[in-house]
Amino acid sequence: MFFLSLTSTLGNTKQGGPSAAELRELIRRIGLGEEEALASLYEQTKSAVYGFALSILKNRADAEEIMQDTFLAVDANADRYQPVGSPMAWILTIARNLSYGRLRRAKWEAAEEDIPEEAEDTTGLSEQTENRMILQTALQVLGDDERQIVMLHAVSGLKHREIAQLLGLSLSGTLSKYHRALAKLQKQIGGMKHG
Repeated sequence: MFFLSLTSTLGNTKQGGPSAAELRELIRRIGLGEEEALASLYEQTKSAVYGFALSILKNRADAEEIMQDTFLAVDANADRYQPVGSPMAWILTIARNLSYGRLRRAKWEAAEEDIPEEAEDTTGLSEQTENRMILQTALQVLGDDERQIVMLHAVSGLKHREIAQLLGLSLSGTLSKYHRALAKLQKQIGGMKHG
């Protein structure tokens, strides 16, 4: 039940997402300059890319920019894509690299100065917006690795083996962090609903 609400809250990603073969074919067509293929890839994977970027950056506006930059990079590099491994992992690796690049630049620019997030207008919240706020608050209790693992598995549909490879972790470490993160999230969300 938790994952159903997680995926419906974060976007309209179909369960499991597009197949690796579908993604490889779209990337091949993008490499040939087909704009329709890029639009299709964007529609099928944007929620996963955004969710992963958000799990790293913790800022909606930055995550949206990284999502856009990721698809620009996919478009620019699709002709060099080697169909080895998971194409979704390739896309998310681009998003990860761009996200960490953004964090490094922000640290340099801010000179370790904390910049507060902009306050949001909470008038007239819909149930979906409230669910997103609950989820965002709940995700704050997780460590960076835990948050990324949950987002990659629940939203992107990556297998734990693929997540371990993408994040440079062992499979057992990934599974352990995943289960620990679930327990934290369930405790946090349970406390929020009763509080």
